[in-house]
Amino acid sequence: MKPQNPVTDSRERFSDRVDDYRRYRPGYPQALLDALLARTGLGAGARVADIGAGTGIFTGMLLDAGFDVIAVEPNTGMRNAADRLLGNNPRFRSVDGGAEDSGLASASVDLVTAAQAFHWFANDAAVAEFRRILRPRGNMALVWNRRQVEEPLQREYDGLLREYAPEYGRVNHMNIEDAGLEPFFAPASLSIERFDNVQQLDFDGLLGRLRSASYCPAENSAAYSALHAALEALFVRYAIDGKLRFSYQTRLYLGRPRA
Repeated sequence: MKPQNPVTDSRERFSDRVDDYRRYRPGYPQALLDALLARTGLGAGARVADIGAGTGIFTGMLLDAGFDVIAVEPNTGMRNAADRLLGNNPRFRSVDGGAEDSGLASASVDLVTAAQAFHWFANDAAVAEFRRILRPRGNMALVWNRRQVEEPLQREYDGLLREYAPEYGRVNHMNIEDAGLEPFFAPASLSIERFDNVQQLDFDGLLGRLRSASYCPAENSAAYSALHAALEALFVRYAIDGKLRFSYQTRLYLGRPRA
């Protein structure tokens, strides 16, 4: 799999979406973290590099599990948001770095994670960097929340994105399938687990969830106005007591990086 966008592009795409990303992106189920702990055997004090950490959504969960976490994030606005959220925790630090050039020392971490991020840098250079910074027998964990497009609400929402958001088909992480990730892992080391996850969104939350995506049209565009109107109609059709149930399948890909 080749990178879907130039690295410099992916590092800047979220600069104007930081607040919406922080407020409206879904978290991750506790069952995922429990599985990660069980599979790796790591405990409190283990060192984790969270690559493409963004505003620190998954980083915070790793800290809550007792890990020492280095949030590697090249986007200044996103990294600053993580610092504001998590900076008082002595087991947290952030660095200005990318997947291919983390700036971390060789053999310095027990686990590399990438939550909702690996599709931006799915390339040989990133995997080589992960392998370099991992200690012997260390693992990488790739995590995504994937919308359940089999459900009627999600199917209609997906259709609106395809109609009004021209970049959606190009950068959508849901294009990545299991077989496309297998080559990045050492043979026989990969395990895949799936978990249910749900967001409850009012209309402001639904709109913020859309605006947090890199493919959302510019707010002063005709496409955004049309998409906004279509979202209002969708919300009216599906909301119960003023909320939409946004369903995800959270996927965990865990194993050693390919040599």
